[in-house]
Amino acid sequence: MLQLINADLNSIWHPYTNTSKNNPLFLVTSASGVELHLGSGQTLIDGMSSWWAVIHGYNHPELNAAAKDQIDKMSHVMFGSLTHEPAINLTQKLLSLTSTDNQQDFARVFFSDSGSVSVEVAIKMAIQYWFAQGNSEKSKLLTIRNGYHGDTFAAMSVTDPENGMHSIFKGILTEHYFAEIPVYGENIEWHHEYLDSIRKQFEQHHKHIAAVILEPLVQGAGGMKFYDAEYLKQIKTLCDKYDVLLIFDEIATGFGRTGSLFAYQEAGVTPDILCLGKALTGGYMTLATTLASQKVVDGIHADDSGVLMHGPTFMANPLACAVAFKSLCLLEESNWQLKVRSINNQLLEELSPLADNPLVNEVRVKGAIGVVEMKKPVDFNWIVPRFVELGVWIRPFGKLVYIMPPYIIKPEQLSLLTQAIKTVISEMSNCND
Repeated sequence: MLQLINADLNSIWHPYTNTSKNNPLFLVTSASGVELHLGSGQTLIDGMSSWWAVIHGYNHPELNAAAKDQIDKMSHVMFGSLTHEPAINLTQKLLSLTSTDNQQDFARVFFSDSGSVSVEVAIKMAIQYWFAQGNSEKSKLLTIRNGYHGDTFAAMSVTDPENGMHSIFKGILTEHYFAEIPVYGENIEWHHEYLDSIRKQFEQHHKHIAAVILEPLVQGAGGMKFYDAEYLKQIKTLCDKYDVLLIFDEIATGFGRTGSLFAYQEAGVTPDILCLGKALTGGYMTLATTLASQKVVDGIHADDSGVLMHGPTFMANPLACAVAFKSLCLLEESNWQLKVRSINNQLLEELSPLADNPLVNEVRVKGAIGVVEMKKPVDFNWIVPRFVELGVWIRPFGKLVYIMPPYIIKPEQLSLLTQAIKTVISEMSNCND
């Protein structure tokens, strides 16, 4: 085991790491249910769903069967001028799941390899929509600070350039418009002045704004901030008033994580373009989609070409599509609403007392998301190995100690995660005394 870890440390570049430093690293040999099995023989309860994707747990027999069945037919085929049943089935399922009151919210599904690329495609769609209308001035995006939309260049450009993780690229990336995030947190009462910052951007720059892009209800990697659904309703009104498209990035919130199948449905606001990923395949492999309304499709077709200039090599990979279709069927067949509601209630009960700790700024819970925001950044190189010692996999970032477990987690397993958080924060408090 040590030989393998040393080989990794000497040759592999992991995400968000400095290779010159001793970063904590643990060898996973297998996974099942909500458990990660390490080379050391230790078993960890997974609180991260492998970055929020593994909603059904690991090594699920029906997802395994879907992958095995498809791989015997074909693992991949190009999607240019060819099609296949897994992509067609998955498309119809997505269009059905995103229908509201028996009305189809979106007209077309564009497949890509990752969430970041789905955002890139959404941005292209928005800009090309206005170009096809003969309005090339509308080429900028508007968003709110502290958001996160991915690590590729266009996605980085709509991620906060000052407070986000990509600040060193400021001045290189395309510059877009940013408004202040509305007041966020638990039980926040809506006030109309929360719109002041973004309304000002609309008033001053609407002639140049192609679209607004937001993570609905919950900002993910930008800080796990929860904000009021009324904000989204007001943004939709402003988009309609100023003739601006609306993009929702539901890569983190989609497929039940916030308590509704999609956060936009809870808010009662339908965007023009919707980005989905992460949990789409149940965490089995990478796949993402960008869904476009009929308005966007028709708008892009308004000029002579009508060609959306994007086409990933592994677009609509049959293996990924087959597993994604089965994952969505599993979600529909399961009582996921009850599971998420139970996780929500247990997180509230078990994490809320931490709000009284002097090191804690706030405790926030929404759906199957539990967040303990500290007042200062945590010591990553201490806290991650300490969680492993306690038998759990929790990977904080910045000031945030958070969990987003698989929906299949049992109450006693979830309690192990929350107890580990309590233990670690208690130990931090003792060190500060």
